[in-house]
Amino acid sequence: MTRVAVLAMALALTIGACSKDDPGSGGTPAQGGGSIGVDLPRADSDFWNAYADYVPAKAGEVGVQLNGPTNSQNDIQKLIGNVDSLVAQGAKALVIAPQDTGAIGPKLDELSGKGIPVVSVDTRPDTGKIFMVVRADNRAYGQKACEFLGQKLNGTGKVIEFQGALSSINGRDRSESFKECMTSKFPGITVFEEPTDWEGAKAQAALETRLSTDPDIKGIYMQAGGVFLDPTLQVLKQRGLLVPPTDPKHIFVVSNDGIPQEFDAIRKGEIDATVSQPADKYAEFGLYWAKQALAGVTPKEGPSDHGSTIIKLPNGFEDQLAAPLVTKDNVDDQSLWGNKSS
Repeated sequence: MTRVAVLAMALALTIGACSKDDPGSGGTPAQGGGSIGVDLPRADSDFWNAYADYVPAKAGEVGVQLNGPTNSQNDIQKLIGNVDSLVAQGAKALVIAPQDTGAIGPKLDELSGKGIPVVSVDTRPDTGKIFMVVRADNRAYGQKACEFLGQKLNGTGKVIEFQGALSSINGRDRSESFKECMTSKFPGITVFEEPTDWEGAKAQAALETRLSTDPDIKGIYMQAGGVFLDPTLQVLKQRGLLVPPTDPKHIFVVSNDGIPQEFDAIRKGEIDATVSQPADKYAEFGLYWAKQALAGVTPKEGPSDHGSTIIKLPNGFEDQLAAPLVTKDNVDDQSLWGNKSS
């Protein structure tokens, strides 16, 4: 082979390699680095505000450059617009948390076609190509809440459930598993399902109405302490029901999130338990997997090196992180993110 032919072949290989890494050609993610665009889902939740605080700190630990963050304010159209802006500003990968897990699918497929890998934190999109979902097992949230209340109520009584938005996989998972557990394990408990769309005002109104018609309510399941805790405590206080667990009037409350405010309420005896979903690890491993995507890494199913489990989804992978039940017995555990500063 002549020297000219060798040079021509080398040039062709170089061009081919560059095309493979170009996010605009063939749908292959750009490898070797680049900024990561982050969109925050809302600013009206103590949990998501904690997550937002962790993002820049974890970006430094993981070693990535951030683009944003933007905030979609629980609006799917605003999320789509924010994603387009982040990509236009040079983001090579995205970390988002779509609250409407059904409507985001077409945008995910569009991004995949452009070679922009997406990591979804806390929520699992129903459809659309996703590189990684970082969340805990939300069905376990409903199961743990059911078993806790069922045991505290000795299998009888009335419980009100503040359901999250059923347009979200999290709301569906928590609601379905809570109902299945109550039906099979505690048939003597009556559950009043109250849709809230993750809005504290709706939960507050539902609780006020329900206590007026059923003053013998003995349990509350809040699917999101970050938005439901304050209004719930306000109603209970106004009605003289914010009393210690030793008082016969006490209403047993189990929540989901693991925010510091819930821990304080557990210590005071105002609520009884919460399931701690790790805001710090959501930030850390959301960014970690975005970096892995840009490096061309393919996730492997099974136990991870950070104490979680990687599972295969029809449209990607999921990194399932641990989410322990927190009660007065372990509320001071310093390994819980709610006991740490961001």
